[in-house]
Amino acid sequence: MSPVAVGGPALFIGTDTDYVALVRPELDPADPGVRQAAAQAGVPPEEFAGAGDTWAVLIEHDGEGGGFELPGVRDAEPADFAERLRAELVAATGGPFTVDGGALLRLDARPAGTATDDAGTDGDAGGGAEAYVFTAHVTPPDDPSDDAGTPLTVETGPLPVAGLLADLDTFLGSLA
Repeated sequence: MSPVAVGGPALFIGTDTDYVALVRPELDPADPGVRQAAAQAGVPPEEFAGAGDTWAVLIEHDGEGGGFELPGVRDAEPADFAERLRAELVAATGGPFTVDGGALLRLDARPAGTATDDAGTDGDAGGGAEAYVFTAHVTPPDDPSDDAGTPLTVETGPLPVAGLLADLDTFLGSLA
């Protein structure tokens, strides 16, 4: 299979093995991998790449991955969710909190003490807990053709607050 570079805004909350992500994938029709995949599919690269305006939720838990599209979701909705998560992390005093993303996504956070980031340093952002563990409650939209609509739960490992705040700022900047 040809590698296809995927861009677009993305917010991953979790670890390499357990995460929930909000993504709006964008394919570049000029990318050689996209052009090759389009040729194999027998369609023009622009058609293969699509509009790049459909949000999706991706999940990974215990080696099992999946996801679903969120047709009709505008950039403002994931941005609002990210802004509320950021505000909770900044205001947190070390206690648990919840960020409700509507019928499809809810994050429950609880302090996890110290965590290390990718650089091996602690994730202290000052104030409250240095790290949080998130339990994401994800409910895919109803789809009678499969078992979609069945609620899923993903628990992350400890995530450093400072790293998550940086990721949230990058995500929000990509939507500006």
